[in-house]
Amino acid sequence: MGASTKKRLTCFLTFLLFVLTTSATVQAGTPHEEAVHLETGIASFYSDRFQGSPTASGELFDQQALTAAHPSLPLGTKVLVERADTGQAVEVLINDRGPFIEGRIIDLSKRAARELGMLRRGLAPVLVTVL
Repeated sequence: MGASTKKRLTCFLTFLLFVLTTSATVQAGTPHEEAVHLETGIASFYSDRFQGSPTASGELFDQQALTAAHPSLPLGTKVLVERADTGQAVEVLINDRGPFIEGRIIDLSKRAARELGMLRRGLAPVLVTVL
């Protein structure tokens, strides 16, 4: 492995470690406002093979809907998913559970992934905010 490859790998792993260890719930400014759920991590998107499969909410999965899977947020929650590296953002509805791969915090529909510009790459660093 060349020095350039090692340096890129070290940078990526450092960033990944930072992202994976940074998750928080931030209290809003006044006592009458609700707490804002913020989470940072890696987003992925569903494989085409799940098209039409039942989700945890009972809906059939649709790659063209703006939906996502999250391990713990209540089904029916709307979240804003923003790419940390580009600022691109999309609003999605949580209708399933997952992802089930360590280090990932949200699994997006293909349409949501397209809006975030992550189809080619497959993964992206994101900030997830409950709306």
